[in-house]
Amino acid sequence: MTAMKQARRLRKTTVNSFINYAIVIVAFIAVQILVGQDMISNSMQSMLVPVCCYIVMAVSLNLTVGILGELSLGHAGFMSLGAFSGIIVSTALKDVVTADPLRLLIAMLVGAVMGGIGGVIVGLPVLRLRGDYLAIVTLAFGEIIKNVIMVLYVGIDGDGLHMATKEANLVLAEDGVAIIKGPMGAVGVTKISSFTAGLVLILITLFVVQNLVDSRAGRAILSLRDNRIAAESCGINVTKYKLMAFVASAVLAGAAGALYGLNYSSTVASKFDFNTSILVLVYVVLGGLGSIRGSIIAAAVLTLLPEMSFMRSSSLKDYRMLLYAVILILVMLVTNNPTLRGVINMVSKKFKGSKKQEGGAAQ
Repeated sequence: MTAMKQARRLRKTTVNSFINYAIVIVAFIAVQILVGQDMISNSMQSMLVPVCCYIVMAVSLNLTVGILGELSLGHAGFMSLGAFSGIIVSTALKDVVTADPLRLLIAMLVGAVMGGIGGVIVGLPVLRLRGDYLAIVTLAFGEIIKNVIMVLYVGIDGDGLHMATKEANLVLAEDGVAIIKGPMGAVGVTKISSFTAGLVLILITLFVVQNLVDSRAGRAILSLRDNRIAAESCGINVTKYKLMAFVASAVLAGAAGALYGLNYSSTVASKFDFNTSILVLVYVVLGGLGSIRGSIIAAAVLTLLPEMSFMRSSSLKDYRMLLYAVILILVMLVTNNPTLRGVINMVSKKFKGSKKQEGGAAQ
C-alpha cells in the first residue's frame, strides 16, 4: 500500500514538472511565432529577456521563501553580483571569445558563481537566525552590495583588470576601457543577451528547483519549513539544508543577473535596490508560496503588465507598486488568519463539491 502511494505521488510530481516545462516551451514558441508575424510591438519585444530574468528570480526566491520557509529581502543583491560580474567578464573576453553565445554562457556561469559565493558569505552566519531577524540581515546585505558597487570603478587594459574606489585612482593605459564608473554604473556594454538564452536558463532553473524539491534533500528542507524542532529531533542538519536551499537560490539569481545586465547598454547599481527585492517577493506571494507554476505565471504577467496599452495610456502605471503593496498585505493577512483561511477552504470545498455533482448529473 505504501509503495502504491509513493508511486502515485511520484507520478503526480512528474506530471506537474512536465506541465511546467510545457508551459514555458509553448509560450516561447507562441512568442516566436508572434514576433515572426510582427504582431508584438518593439517595446514588448524589449521586455522578453527581462521577463525570463524575473521568472528565474521568482522561482529561485520561492525556493527560499515558499519551500524553505525563510523570508529573504536581499535577493536583488545576488542579482546585482551576477549582473556586474557578468558584464566585467563579457567585456574582458570581448576580443578573446568572439562568439556572443559562448561569451554569454561564460558570463552567466561567472555570475552564478559570484551569486553562490555571496549566498555562502551571507548564509553561513545569518541562517542561524529566523523570521524578522533573517529578513533584516538579508535586506542589509542587498543594500551593502548596491552601495559598494556605486563606489567601485573597474577598468581593463593590456595589463589586466584594475579596480579603485575613486575615479582618479583608476589609471588605465591608452587602450584601456572603463567598465564600471561608480554611480554611473556599467556603461558601453555590448548587448549579447537573447530570448533563447532566457528560455534555456528558465528550463535549467526548473530542472534544478523541481529535482531538489522532489529529492531526499528537498524533503528535509520541507520538514524544516513545517516543523524545525521535529526535524532537528530526527537528526536533520538544519544549517546544512538551509544553506543548500539558500545558496542554490543565490546561484540562480546570479545567473539571471548576468543575463539581465548584458541585455542593456548601461546598468546602474540602484536598479537592484530594496524595491526590486520586494517586487520579486510580490511575484512569489501572488503566485502562491511554494508554487513554482504560480511564480512563473505571476512573474510573466506582472512584468509585462506595465507595458500593456491600457496601462500605458492611463495613470494606473503610477500606482502599480502601491497596488502590489495592498495586494501583498491582503494576501498575508488572509494566509495568517485561521478564520479567513477556514472560510476560503470551506467555500473552495463547496465549489468543488457542486462541480462534482454537476458532472455526475451530466453522466
